[in-house]
Amino acid sequence: MTSLAGRTIAALRSDHDTLAGLLPTLSPEQLTGPSAASEWTVADVLSHLGSGAEINLATVRAALGESEKPGPGFNQSVWDRWNALAPQDQAAGWSRSDETLVAALEAVPAERHDDLRVDMGFLPEPLPFASFTAMRLSEVLLHSWDVRAGIDPAATLPEASAALLAEHLSAGIGFMLGFIGKPESLRRPVVVEIAKTPYRLVLDEKARLTTEDLPVTATFTGPLEAAVRLVYGRLSPRHTPPGVDATGAVSLDDLRTTFPGF
Repeated sequence: MTSLAGRTIAALRSDHDTLAGLLPTLSPEQLTGPSAASEWTVADVLSHLGSGAEINLATVRAALGESEKPGPGFNQSVWDRWNALAPQDQAAGWSRSDETLVAALEAVPAERHDDLRVDMGFLPEPLPFASFTAMRLSEVLLHSWDVRAGIDPAATLPEASAALLAEHLSAGIGFMLGFIGKPESLRRPVVVEIAKTPYRLVLDEKARLTTEDLPVTATFTGPLEAAVRLVYGRLSPRHTPPGVDATGAVSLDDLRTTFPGF
């Protein structure tokens, strides 16, 4: 049986291959045009993903004992170098950097998936390997959408990858919603059922996603991928598929305010 980390790495591979297939079709104008990420061009997003792949590679290699832990200032030096590249070089660099990271994750022996811990440097303690791969999936899946939605506003997340990310958000990386959700904008606590899924979005002192069978006060209607984009602040009216809505104690606009994105 494939481990949770193994399934997540497979999703990272799929996303890499999809984005790598799209890039050769983009014109220079599209590459330097707006993405769906506020104030970032498509090339800016690719630079962010490429530098992130380089930083994640150094982090996981340190966890495996293959290199020293990156020192202070390492991340900033990587960002500065990538930010200085021309847009075409950022795109080409992303492809190489992300391929190297995904291949390195694929090479981690399956027997290490459950015991390996990875120190990301900004969390209180090292993460299980599955959660480390989930953090990368969280970044890659949404920023890859930023690229695609910059070209096609109707772009959606791959349903299988969105479902996998929801699984992680309800478990090992649930703390992410505590960072990005702003439930204090609501007048009262709310439990939002995500229709036709086992998930409920709980909004009280902080935001969390759960499969607990809690009494619901509102319902989000739409595909799970839209709900995932919602909590990452990527369900603006322009990027909302037909039929997506929220009813009950909160409206869709209330939920958009609760999850302003980043």
